[in-house]
Parts: sequence; structure tokens; C-alpha cells
Amino acid sequence: MSLTIDSDIRYVKGVGEKRAQLFGKLGAGSVGALLRLYPRSYEDWSRPYSIAQAPFNEVCCVKATVAAPVKEHRIRAGMVLYRTQATDGESLLQITLFNNRFAASALQEGEAYLFYGKITGTARKREMSAPEIRRASVGQGIHPVYPQTQGLSTKMIEMAVGQAFRGLGDSLADPLPTPLRQAYSLCHLRYALENVHFPESYEALAIARQRLIFEELLTLQLGLLRLRMGTVVKTNLVLGKDESEPFFSLLPFSPTGAQRRAVEEAVRDMKSGKAMNRLLQGDVGSGKTAVAAALCYCAVKNGWQAAMMAPTEILAGQHYRSLSGLLAPAGVRVALLTGSTKAAEKRKIREALAAGEIGLLVGTHSLLQEEVRFSRLGLVVTDEQHRFGVEQRAVLAAKGEQVHMLVMSATPIPRTLALIIYGDLDISVLDELPPGRRQVQTLVMGTGKRERVYAFLKKEMDAGRQAYIVCPLVEEGDGGLTSAEQYAKTLKEGPFSAYSVGLLHGKLKPKQKEQVMAQFQEGSLSLLVATTVIEVGVDVPNATVMVIENAERFGLSQLHQLRGRVGRGKEQSYCILISDARNEAAVRRLKAMRSTSDGFRIADEDLKLRGPGDFFGQRQHGLPELRIADMAEDVEVLRSAQAAARGILQLDPSLSAPEHEGLRRAVEALFDSVGERGLN
Repeated sequence: MSLTIDSDIRYVKGVGEKRAQLFGKLGAGSVGALLRLYPRSYEDWSRPYSIAQAPFNEVCCVKATVAAPVKEHRIRAGMVLYRTQATDGESLLQITLFNNRFAASALQEGEAYLFYGKITGTARKREMSAPEIRRASVGQGIHPVYPQTQGLSTKMIEMAVGQAFRGLGDSLADPLPTPLRQAYSLCHLRYALENVHFPESYEALAIARQRLIFEELLTLQLGLLRLRMGTVVKTNLVLGKDESEPFFSLLPFSPTGAQRRAVEEAVRDMKSGKAMNRLLQGDVGSGKTAVAAALCYCAVKNGWQAAMMAPTEILAGQHYRSLSGLLAPAGVRVALLTGSTKAAEKRKIREALAAGEIGLLVGTHSLLQEEVRFSRLGLVVTDEQHRFGVEQRAVLAAKGEQVHMLVMSATPIPRTLALIIYGDLDISVLDELPPGRRQVQTLVMGTGKRERVYAFLKKEMDAGRQAYIVCPLVEEGDGGLTSAEQYAKTLKEGPFSAYSVGLLHGKLKPKQKEQVMAQFQEGSLSLLVATTVIEVGVDVPNATVMVIENAERFGLSQLHQLRGRVGRGKEQSYCILISDARNEAAVRRLKAMRSTSDGFRIADEDLKLRGPGDFFGQRQHGLPELRIADMAEDVEVLRSAQAAARGILQLDPSLSAPEHEGLRRAVEALFDSVGERGLN
């Protein structure tokens, strides 16, 4: 039967019901999905070596003729070897197969084959064990290697893809209009798919990949730009007067140029008659809170209310203290609402909020509760945006009408990735640190030097300063690492018995966490042993040393966030990474930490190391899964795709023109997983 791209994969010749279920596990339930199941790598069978020239101990392809019958050797129960010799007319190659009767019986004396495997033995007696084998008449070429699942080999997938192409015939429409392909020098979809699966040459493969990467990024950008069009809504909340200069005069320091620029961009949004939807991202200590405070001040002075939501009680409490310290003297009433707020206090806050008496409400997820009602909510700020889902942001925004939104992230994101993850937001970047900030000195030390590290900690604490020691675990039992609780006990009873040592981890009750942090902030604790719960929201200017145990266990951006807990005062600060790691990725992470304190450079390196899918976690963001594009490598293609997407939507915002039907279907398919954000 003839196939279409929508045909169920079970109708592809050689697949059937049972194998279709295995293809389903790979996300290839239809013919179209099978053709988009791109190879993860390739084997080069296109330029076979002679036996004598084949490189030792390297996987390569050799062309030779079977020169002797295959002999069976029973080694022991359950182990059978099959051996033969092959020749290219000049040299001999011994072929050994293990427990593979099928492959052995297929080898015919006098027939030419391609053998793909590793050459071993000596210069005079060459061998190849367990090679992949294809007939020389049909096997030469560049062969795909696919992501696999149990019961489905790469060869089976390759055969199914070949049958799918034969079943489709010429019925493969291209979603990219011809003028667009010509403008960006892109090949037809048929050529691209055939050559990504069965490349005629490496040049043809490069042409195919370029086309498919562009198409994927174009589809992604069209979806995100349409999202943004959907989030650009008119609002009656138009800022009448820019109050940022009066606010800046309240600050005990001069704002940086980047802070002024970010405030100007946001104020312009709030004056435009369209609801602001802006991401403010900056490195640790770049002054995001001051920018948020300026905008909250503007909102309240224009008769609105503002809300700031933080992911933890520690961070919410810190924001409350700094914002009320700045804004209360200027007549702005600030309140704090968290899970720990007592019932009577909660009731008072809710009543004052509904009456319009509170200008700024700071809190955690508690702000999302139905009983929390605003009189005239105009601005919503969410901090550490990657810790909140899109839905939570929307719930808070729904407490007002077409409110202005500012989302803040202290996790620097490479701009290309930010455009993808936060495609529905405008972006402001704080790329300057406030004056007077001293760079944190970062050192990497092995566990053998721990006593020296302890001596240095004591020296700092004897001088009246404080320190952190961060552990990756709370409980025993993971790879033999000492738990935070046990480590804190050992330090208290041993080397730091003369110092006040505290313990902070995620399993403590909120009240206990608050108590420990309060003790550390007021200086009654000299040393704080903690897990990554202190990654966000701990601001103790007197803390000058951050020791991170088993540093190889942390991601690069996480290490940078932890380092940002020190260097917040006037004294020189230090970050000491303790690790005996020797694996390449861990060494590279630690080297990057030592070489730069620039969060955006750290983020670029992290993106290269981990790839975009793992940068935050795709599913949390609703970021569609990219099958062939690579954000770290394909930046230039992304820029071209963005320009093309803008041009298309300028002429056809709904993608309803006949020539854009294929693109519209592709956008809808790619964004199926993020339907809750709405594309129409």
C-alpha cells in the first residue's frame, strides 16, 4: 500500500504490530515521525581500506573476499566461535564471530564483503573480531546509527526508514515555501531527509543537516514569536509618571549604568499601554533587587500595588528586609506573607491588602492562595524564575487585570538560550557589578590539603569573619560521601570545637531554617555547614570563605551560584573547591570556575558541557525537544531562522496562507507538549 507521512508505522513493510510498539518507545509512531528519527551518528563504510593499510586498534571498514569455509569451534557450554579467512588479493584477514550462527551461515566462500570493526593482531597476521558485515555489492556508503531500544537494532531502523521512503513515493510535501528555501539556499525536504538517513557523501549530509536544523529552529521561533504575540496584550495600567529618579535618590549608592538601563526599559514598557512581560537576568550581586525595588516604587507611587514572589522563605524574608528598608521611609508599606506567617497576622495582611493599604506584598507560593486579594495589582515580580512554572506566574498575574510582569533570574543564561526558554519575554541584562565589589579568589584543592583549608578558615574566623562549608548530601549512603549532618557533628566535636558551628539543609522545618539563618546573619554562628539550600537567597556580607566539598558533584552554574554567597562585603573573599576528581568533564568544570567569575562566560561553558536540554530541564520550562539543532553550535542558523520567522509573521501572523500550511502544522506539532501556554 502507498504511505503518507501520517500513516501508522505498522503499515511500513517489515514493521507490523509488535515492532510498531518498539518504534513507539522511540517516539516514531507514524511514517513522518520515523523520518524525523534522525541518526545520532554515522559509520563510514564509503571508503574501505585494504587489509594492509587498515589502521591498528581503530574501528574501520575493510573490503575483502571470503577465502575459506567458515569453521565452528565449541569453546565451552554456551560459547561457539566461527572463524574464516578473507583476502583482498594481497593480504589475509582472520574473521572471528562469537555465538552468531546467523551471520556465520550468511558468509559465502568467494563472495566479497565489507567488514566493519577493529583491526588487531600483528602486522603479518591481522584479525577482526565480531565485525559488522554487509555484502560489498550493496553495503558501501555512510551508514546511520540510530537511538535504539531493546529489541530494535539500528539495522532494523535503517531498513524501516528505507521501506518508508519507498512506500511514500513522491508524496512528500515540503513545509518551507520555495521562495524561502531559495532565499536561504536550502535544499528540498525530500533531499534533506534522504541524505540525513542515507548520505550520498559528507557534503550531501552537511547540506541536509543545514536544511533540517534551519527548519527546526524556524518552527521553534515561529511558535515562540506567536506566543509573544499572544502575551502582548493591551492594558489600562499605563504608568503616568516615571518615579525612578526619586527612587534612585533614596539609595545609599549610585546605580550602575546597567541598572539604569534596565529600569528605563521596564518603565518604557509600563508606559506603552501594553502589559510588560520582561525577564531581568544578571549575575550574582549585579543588583537585580534594586531594579525590582525601583519598579515597585514607580507602581505604588502611580496608585497600584505590587507583588514579589520568591521560591523560598529565606529569600522572601531577605527581599522583605531589603525592600522595606528602602521603601518604608518613602511611605510605601511593605508586608511579608509566607507559610510561616501566623494565622492572625495572615488575616490582617489579607484585609489590609484588599483595602489597598499595602503597597508591596512579598512572599512565597503563599501569594497564590485564593484568599489573597489585591485592591489594584499593577506589577508582579517573580524571583528565580526557573523555580516557578508558567502556570504559577499566570495565577499570580490573574489577581489583577492585564498586570505588568517582571521575572528575575540570578542564573545567567546565554542570550541565545534565553531567547528560546523565555521566548515570550523581552530581556534586560545586568552586565555590570556595583562599584567596590571585589572578585572572589577561587582555588581547587585535593582532599589531602583539607587540614590547610581548615587552618585558613580558622584564621578568617579569628579575624571576626564567617565561613560556609557546603556538602552535596543530607543523609548517608550515596557513594560513601559523608552526610552534611555527620560532617557538621565531626567538625563541631573536632577541628572547630572552639567555634560556633551551625547546620542548614532542606529537610529542616521552615522555622528551623529561619532560626539558623538568623543566627548566621547576626553573627552568632561563625561557620555554617549547609547543603545547596544556601544557593539562593543568603546575603551575609561578613562571610568571606566558601568551601565546597566534593565539588565535582555540582553543575557549573550551581558552583557559580554557591560562590556568589561570598564576596558581598568589603573584605577579600575566597571560594575553595575540594575535589580529587580526574574525569575530563569534572576537571573542565573546576578549571572554568578557577579561570573566570563572569556568570555569562560560566553559562556559555555550562551550555557547551551539558547542552540546552539539560541546562535547566526542558520539561519544567515547556521547552520543546530539539531533535537535530544544537544551541551551542547552531547560533548563526538560529539568527537566520529568527529573521525568517519575523518576516513570515509580519506578512501572515496566523500562518493561515496556503503556502504556510505546512509550517503551521509543524509549529503545532512541535508545541504539542506546551499546549497549556496556548498558541492561538
